[in-house]
Amino acid sequence: MGRLLLARHALPLGVLSFFTLLDLVSGPGQVVLGLVVISPLVAASVVRRRSTAVYAVLALLAAALLGIYDQQYTADTLLAQMIRLFGVALGGALAVVACALRQRREELLTRLSAEAATSRVAVQLATTLQRSLLTDPPAVPGLELAVRYLPADQHAQVGGDWYDAFPLPGGSTMLVIGDVAGHDVSAAATMAQARGVLRGIASTMDASPAGVLSCLDESLQRLGVPTLVTAAVATVSAGAGNRGARLCWSNAGHPPPVLASPDGTVTVLERPADRLLGVSCPAARFDHEVTLYPGDTLVLYTDGLVERRGLPLDEGTAWLVRELEALSGEPVERLCDLLLADMPGPREDDVAILAVRVSGRG
Repeated sequence: MGRLLLARHALPLGVLSFFTLLDLVSGPGQVVLGLVVISPLVAASVVRRRSTAVYAVLALLAAALLGIYDQQYTADTLLAQMIRLFGVALGGALAVVACALRQRREELLTRLSAEAATSRVAVQLATTLQRSLLTDPPAVPGLELAVRYLPADQHAQVGGDWYDAFPLPGGSTMLVIGDVAGHDVSAAATMAQARGVLRGIASTMDASPAGVLSCLDESLQRLGVPTLVTAAVATVSAGAGNRGARLCWSNAGHPPPVLASPDGTVTVLERPADRLLGVSCPAARFDHEVTLYPGDTLVLYTDGLVERRGLPLDEGTAWLVRELEALSGEPVERLCDLLLADMPGPREDDVAILAVRVSGRG
């Protein structure tokens, strides 16, 4: 137990020490002290709430002291330093909240897993657990959002598919679709962990989707998560009136997003996909951009929607394109329902869908 405890603390301590030393070595001219906020965010995934709070305090103290070394308390730099300290404090608070939620979810996973092992209602318990880990999309002016999740027909366990949508500090909305390998409690736990860490990264760091995925990949590797994850992350800002909205996305080995226009034109936003998460070597990640106009519908989905046993993936994608060509005028809620209802054959994998329509009412 002692070695395990030390191993859990080694990662957040190492992160805090690394960025502290990096700031010192870089010299006063290079201010990187704000990166110490990553320490409590990492701690939220490996230690308990009280320990996470300690790392939050240590990160804030380190940032304050490094500010002296970096000469950030002058009249010209004081405001920027106060903003940095506020960001570190906010990141620490979010880490404590995320840790508390993680502990609660882990307790829920443990309890429901034990019940499922001795109960004949394992499928209802698994479905309830999976849905409890997913939240309703936020209300965003100028956007209409709809989400769906369905477990595989033949699996009584929880799975690793997830969606997420949440506002960012700058006013844009982040959209996430992801898939953790496996159909068991471990996959669901990893999914919840990846989802929580991604939210923390996106909420505290001013990074593009590619930057968020890179930081998430590094965090999962540092945590020693023994699984592979695919994900697509996007940011979108609703335009007012007839102005277009900017869509920026990055893809880590996930099926490409699909864009349906009001006239029935459907475009697969297929770009060279970057490496999936969880591979040992660091990977270069890239952002892509398009403009969305009123009435455009973006569909993010997991591979369970388009993969069919014995058929090429291209055929499943072609099916989705045909469906969206016929359904592009439907309300997004009904569009998601009809997509699931029209799926051919049994569901051999979990399915998650996140559909976003630009309404033009900003």
